[in-house]
Amino acid sequence: MRIRALLLSLSFVAVVVRVPLSAQQTMASSDAEERQLLHQSADWALIAPHLPDPATASEAQLEMAGGVLQARRFPEDALDYYQYALRRGGDPVTLMKKMGVVRLELRQDVLARAIFEQCVHLAKKDSQAWNNLGATDYSLGRYHDAINEYRHAVKLNKSSAVYHANLGMAYFTNNDVQSAQAEFATAVRLDPRIMDPQNSGGMTLHVLQTQNYGKLCFEIARLYARNGDIPETELWLQKAAEHGLDLREALNSDADMRVWLKNADVRVLMANTARLQKHGAGMIPTLGAGTESVPD
Repeated sequence: MRIRALLLSLSFVAVVVRVPLSAQQTMASSDAEERQLLHQSADWALIAPHLPDPATASEAQLEMAGGVLQARRFPEDALDYYQYALRRGGDPVTLMKKMGVVRLELRQDVLARAIFEQCVHLAKKDSQAWNNLGATDYSLGRYHDAINEYRHAVKLNKSSAVYHANLGMAYFTNNDVQSAQAEFATAVRLDPRIMDPQNSGGMTLHVLQTQNYGKLCFEIARLYARNGDIPETELWLQKAAEHGLDLREALNSDADMRVWLKNADVRVLMANTARLQKHGAGMIPTLGAGTESVPD
């Protein structure tokens, strides 16, 4: 296993993930080397002198330092400062959620899951913790579990576009396209730009990834077309083509989207795609600034 042992030093709870000693030593050695290299960077030279003293700083100062370190891509140091904040009396669930996100950024999915699972145990009505547990299970390929956890998050907070988008993604990956469309539609209604790929960088995880990304992009384009958002529809049709979807076939086989075959920009996109595929080179050019009207 590639996951090190984790012991969260809380006054009332401990989370431990056990792995063989040899695996712990290998990962610890690798992390130590990478961390040493990071500490030789110019960024670290700028940040290090301003880090608060763990022995005297307040939990708020220590938590803020952890956030700065996380944002500046010093994950192991961020984890240290979140731990310091815990020991100084910081809110366990808040800090554990941040630590779980860092573990995911380090691709330590099993560790992250253990942390988020403990979060929902401590705070059963924390929708963010349920969402993040779902994101972790999605990353682990446990799609059925992810669906249940995202549904729990949505139940606790129906107004979060992120939760609906994530639930839609889990449904989509689990081949329940109809349920996925319903969740994506709700997500777009709550936040018209929610489907754009984004790195939250905070405690709420937004997952936008799937093996069949071209088909997903087409489904998102359908949502924007239904809402009359032509620029976003064109953008997501372009993304669908960029990720290997046969756009002409997809549009032609969809009664609601067939009208887009007459759109000037989409016609140019399909022609460029066909030409590039024929020659097997290059990126698909961005849609032009042609007409934005869709013929009746």
